[in-house]
Amino acid sequence: MILRSSPTSPFGRKIKITLNVLGLADKVSVVLTDTLDPEDTIRQQNPLGKVPTLLLDDGTTLYDSRVIVEYLDDLAGGGRILPDGGTERYRALTLQSLADGIMDAAILQIYEVRFRTEDRREQKWIDHQARKVERGISSLNASPLPEIKAVPDIGSITLACTLGYLDFRFDGKWRAGHPNLVRWLASFSDAVPAFAATEPH
Repeated sequence: MILRSSPTSPFGRKIKITLNVLGLADKVSVVLTDTLDPEDTIRQQNPLGKVPTLLLDDGTTLYDSRVIVEYLDDLAGGGRILPDGGTERYRALTLQSLADGIMDAAILQIYEVRFRTEDRREQKWIDHQARKVERGISSLNASPLPEIKAVPDIGSITLACTLGYLDFRFDGKWRAGHPNLVRWLASFSDAVPAFAATEPH
């Protein structure tokens, strides 16, 4: 299998950590992708031209990260990072959705600066996305955080990738005033070596 991704994509990082904790990393080759390059074949593999995209051995293409996670968990026997059912499953899926949403809002702030000249940037839009991040982080810090496990569920993996992305792109400003999340991420990093191994650069 082939994973199309980039070193800085938090969604790609989510898949790389998933592969590692499921013991599937040796079955997948990671091919670097430039989503801004019109000559990159990602546009033929995924019409949205986005990462992560997973190319299966039979020619099937899977995207986005949530679909890829479902496939990889099933490939590893099921119920590994996606609990089989009940409260535990929906708690993990809801945490994944919240963390994905925070990542989306953070990325949109970066894109506003990257793709618009300073005189065309819409500060109201940037502030709107920043408030989503702030509300999400504050809500998580005030809530019971998931138990740290050597094989974490998808909610924990996604949350770690979200906090890692905020460290990478926003200089870790989220850490101020959110001690519970700071401690949780440190414990996750200690328990899941793939987190440090996939640090963006």
